[in-house]
Amino acid sequence: DLCYESIQIAKNAFDSSYCSVNSKFIAVILSSGGGGSFLVLPKDHTGRIGVKCPRVVGHRGPILDIAWSPFNENIIASGSEDHTIRIWHIPDEGIPYVIKKQYDEEERVQELSEPVTILNGHVRRVNMIVWHPTANNVLASSSYDMSIIIWNTTESSILNKINCHKLPIFCIAFNNDGSLLATTCKDKMLRIIDPRTSDVKAEGVCHYGLKGARVTFAGKINKIVTTGFSKRSERQFAIWNPDDLNEPNKMEVVDSGTGILFPFYDDDRNILYLAGKGDGNIRFYELINKPPFCYFLNQFKSSSPQQGLTTISKRHLDVSKCEIFRFYKLYSQGYLEPLSMIVPRKYDHIQADLYPLTHAGIPSLEAVEWYEGTDKPPILKSITEDAVDEYRVRAKSMFAASKPVERNKSNKDNVENMTKDQLIIAFKLQQQEIEKLKKELSIKDQEIKKLKEKC
Repeated sequence: DLCYESIQIAKNAFDSSYCSVNSKFIAVILSSGGGGSFLVLPKDHTGRIGVKCPRVVGHRGPILDIAWSPFNENIIASGSEDHTIRIWHIPDEGIPYVIKKQYDEEERVQELSEPVTILNGHVRRVNMIVWHPTANNVLASSSYDMSIIIWNTTESSILNKINCHKLPIFCIAFNNDGSLLATTCKDKMLRIIDPRTSDVKAEGVCHYGLKGARVTFAGKINKIVTTGFSKRSERQFAIWNPDDLNEPNKMEVVDSGTGILFPFYDDDRNILYLAGKGDGNIRFYELINKPPFCYFLNQFKSSSPQQGLTTISKRHLDVSKCEIFRFYKLYSQGYLEPLSMIVPRKYDHIQADLYPLTHAGIPSLEAVEWYEGTDKPPILKSITEDAVDEYRVRAKSMFAASKPVERNKSNKDNVENMTKDQLIIAFKLQQQEIEKLKKELSIKDQEIKKLKEKC
């Protein structure tokens, strides 16, 4: 019920995630001739997709990367072999229907061909795009012309162009507040760059293998994580101090697989997930700020290999099931499936200790303000408070929709007329009320005790 089937996935050999997800839509790069296109579908429209699906078209070459804006869930960016980045606005109801004429016949299809803006600046194919984590409408793109461009997408202007690389760039990643940019390159170097001035703050050799290395920041513990290959083609990951890239804090061999390892970091809980292209499993580690720097926790195992993998924002997790992370796994057979990482606890009440404050999806500053030198941390929010409010709204709507119970019937009869979902929600609300009353009673007891002491 939660999966998407029969998607015509792109068949290019580029090492991309192929998909991107937010709370409203899923997007998947499609196989198409004569240009690039990608599927955009409302997230609740699960099931069989097929050939005639809602798609975004307009690129003159295959699409290599797509990314939803972290602050506006209707905005998505796409990078292509036609050297351009295009910014698209998707209506809340999804891709609109248009009349398309083909072979003297008119056909009603769901297509979007007019972007909000086209960003021109690269002279070769664009291989990666990343949104700024705190500044609104700031986008970074890397290309096979060996450059990185920082864009202000509102004005379709270039804020900065970074030209310190002499070979193709494999991966780019912002730190937690967007003040630094980490890159990996074909020259096997890891670089920390100021995205506003192009100054290289630090650099060092990360992995000696020939295949593409990936990088991500581990913000809370002030570390950088890279994945790559050794001289003997072993897959490995390394943990680095961003102030000193001469030697890693830890280098660990994972296995002898051939697919590129993609790192996904949960900044709220300091958990690193490693997923290889073509693998069926996902390994996860806890990172700490002192030796041995990481502990292997467990792994998710599957016999079906993944072609692409993406994650959804942690503010959209299912708190009632103790879900702490959610992947969307794309299979080469055209199947997209959600994978939930769930802590094995009883669901008797909301486990607030599992959910520290997380990104609120609200920009901390605007593009011009950031470019002029201001850095601000991301705005955070509590998702457990939102979950309690959501339970209350759902409970009220369910009770209102249920059939009225006669007053002379017993409590037992009333309970028997409730559905399973209603019982679960009612129980969780009751647990919350009990905890609240316990706290109030404890405060009252302390006040009574103080009054007795005074007497």
